[in-house]
Amino acid sequence: MPATFLVDIKKHKDLCNNTKMDFIPLHFFDHPILPVFDVPPAREKAPDCPNGFIWDSKTYRVTEMLSSWTDFTRRGKMARNMRPAHASVASTRGSLNVGRYYFRVKVDTGQIFDIYYDRAIKNVDDRKGQWFVYRELGED
Repeated sequence: MPATFLVDIKKHKDLCNNTKMDFIPLHFFDHPILPVFDVPPAREKAPDCPNGFIWDSKTYRVTEMLSSWTDFTRRGKMARNMRPAHASVASTRGSLNVGRYYFRVKVDTGQIFDIYYDRAIKNVDDRKGQWFVYRELGED
């Protein structure tokens, strides 16, 4: 797999630094998906790219991870509940239930998707966070 790119999204127009290809968004979804891992991730709250995902009853197999990046921006009331010194550290490595891990992947259908893992707890019964397909991309 290619090297992982960690990109500060505030400094870039797009969320990813692909130097070999330019992509344009085709469709925005933000729909939940079920990740498929050949080997379960060692750390559930800081996962690697899945080997595939199930979305809308269809299984997509990841053939290539094009890039990855993180976003540890605190949003809403979470942005106001931390001292500035601690917030500075948290912005680089995340904090409890804050952060997203993004992956730009090419799947077995030839499509390119941005998928992400959101560490936020949705409710007390599901404390693991959720995976989403963010958007489909096309080559420019």
